Amino acid sequence: MSAININKNNFNSEVILSDRPVLLDFWAPWCGPCRMVGPIVEEIAQERADVKVGKINVDEQPELAKQFGVMSIPTLVVMKDGKIKNQAIGARPKQQILSLL
Repeated sequence: MSAININKNNFNSEVILSDRPVLLDFWAPWCGPCRMVGPIVEEIAQERADVKVGKINVDEQPELAKQFGVMSIPTLVVMKDGKIKNQAIGARPKQQILSLL
């Protein structure tokens, strides 16, 4: 499965009500480190059926970025049962992103 584009309309159904952990990638097209993390996040989406992966473009979804207090991107947030379980700011290698899960 590939990463899902998350927006304010599908946030509740895709993230809050998800039956499995959700890895959220807050990013923007102009962000260099985001372009480094993007392919890794997509890889995780392909490899891990036990995790849902969502991408949130902070330029298009400023209210979601604000809701999570995102000040720097990329920001990775792991949600489980509708609550934040883990988060990390900045580009990370794949192993560090997996360890957030």
